[in-house]
Amino acid sequence: MSEPAGGSPTRALAVARYLADDVVRSQRYLLPLLVYVAVLGVLFGGDPGEPPGAWPASALALYPMAAWLAVIVANTEDPVQRTVTVAAAGGVVPVVTGTLLVGLAGDLLLVALPVGWPVVFGGHPYPPSVLWLGGVAHLACAVTGTAVGLLCARPLVERIGWSFCLGTAIVVVTAVQPWLPPVGVAVGALAALGPPPFAAAVLSLVLALGAAAVVRTVERRR
Repeated sequence: MSEPAGGSPTRALAVARYLADDVVRSQRYLLPLLVYVAVLGVLFGGDPGEPPGAWPASALALYPMAAWLAVIVANTEDPVQRTVTVAAAGGVVPVVTGTLLVGLAGDLLLVALPVGWPVVFGGHPYPPSVLWLGGVAHLACAVTGTAVGLLCARPLVERIGWSFCLGTAIVVVTAVQPWLPPVGVAVGALAALGPPPFAAAVLSLVLALGAAAVVRTVERRR
């Protein structure tokens, strides 16, 4: 039986708000956030320097942090609660979409920290074109991390230990390849102060949507 299409965007937004509230109440986001801020403090401590400064390193660090956050969002409910949420939302699609939206919203917050840090606390000019480059590149890394996190969380991977191992393996293997899009290309564009890697950003979004589609298909079959 197919899910009703009517009201899906509204339901997805409602699920996103519910999941975001649940994540905030659980405080599980605090550990990855504190780790990320500590990493940024080391990278940007003192004078961040002229562009690109520590941006290539912060973009690379953002990749696993976004994956970690996505796993937290996807696992914020246990399987029984998830079943109840799916029934209340009218199907799997609004729940999976809401999970993706919360992950992407978290990405925007994570991106704002390293991109804005040298502007607020640095002593060197960061013109709009450079900020645009930094924002697009960091976003490409963050959204790719979200895609990895969705594929390493429930319902695809039931145990958090396996989620951690699988996510770590994927991040390590893909992050060390400078030629590999989207992360390698985005970090390379930052290091060279090249044009904004729009293709990498679009590819990262395609990967996130694809990961959500995989989750939806698996959960529907279950």
